[in-house]
Amino acid sequence: MSTRSKPKAAKKELAVDTVSRTPQQGRSKASLERMVTAAEKLMLERGSEEFTLQEVSQTGNVSIGSIYLRFESKENLVRAVIGNHLKRMEERENEMMVRVRSESDSLATVVPAFVENYAELLREEAPLLRQSMARAAFDPLVAEPGRESANRAAALGIGAMLEYRNQFGGSDQDRKANAAYQIIFATLARQLSLGSTGESVHPQDWKELKIELGRMCLAYLTTDL
Repeated sequence: MSTRSKPKAAKKELAVDTVSRTPQQGRSKASLERMVTAAEKLMLERGSEEFTLQEVSQTGNVSIGSIYLRFESKENLVRAVIGNHLKRMEERENEMMVRVRSESDSLATVVPAFVENYAELLREEAPLLRQSMARAAFDPLVAEPGRESANRAAALGIGAMLEYRNQFGGSDQDRKANAAYQIIFATLARQLSLGSTGESVHPQDWKELKIELGRMCLAYLTTDL
C-alpha cells in the first residue's frame, strides 16, 4: 500500500496585492506606495491606527478617490502596512543572522551575539510591531502571517544555537535551544511592551539586560542538568 506525504501548507503572506487592487501602471504603483507609506507614517506618529483616510490623502499627496479605488476599507490599508512591515522584518532578520554568524565561532560567542543583534532589531521595529501584534489578536488576516513570521524568527535563533550543539551540556539540545530562545524573546518582548502594557515593564538598564540575558542563556545551555 503506497503512502503519500501531505502537501506542505502554503505560506500565509500579507502582501499589499492581497489586500488591495494592485495597479499595473508605474504612476499608479507609485501612488499606491505613497498611500501605504503615508499610513505607516501616521501609525508610527500616533502609536495606533487612529488616523483618517483624509489624513492619508494629505500626507501621501494622493486623492481620496484613488485610495478608495485601491483599498476597500481603511482596515485593508492597515493590513497592507503590516504586510510590508512583516516583509521588512524578514529581510532584516536574514541580514541579522549573517552578522551573527560572522561574529561567532562557538556557543559562547553566538549566544551573546544573537541576543545583542535580535534585541536591537526588536527595539527598532517595536513601534509598529506593537500595533501588528495588537491587531493580530482579533484579525485573522494578520494573525496567521504574524504567527508564521514569529515562528520563522524563532527557527533562525534556535538554528544558530544548534550549530554548536556539541558544546551544549547534557542531552536534548533541541529542547534546550528552544527554551533558551523563548526566554530571550519573552524577556525582550516584555521590556519593549510587545503584547503587554507598559505598566508591566520592570525598570532595567537596556545594555545591562542584554548582557545578563546572554550570560544566563549561555549558562543554561552549557550546564549538564
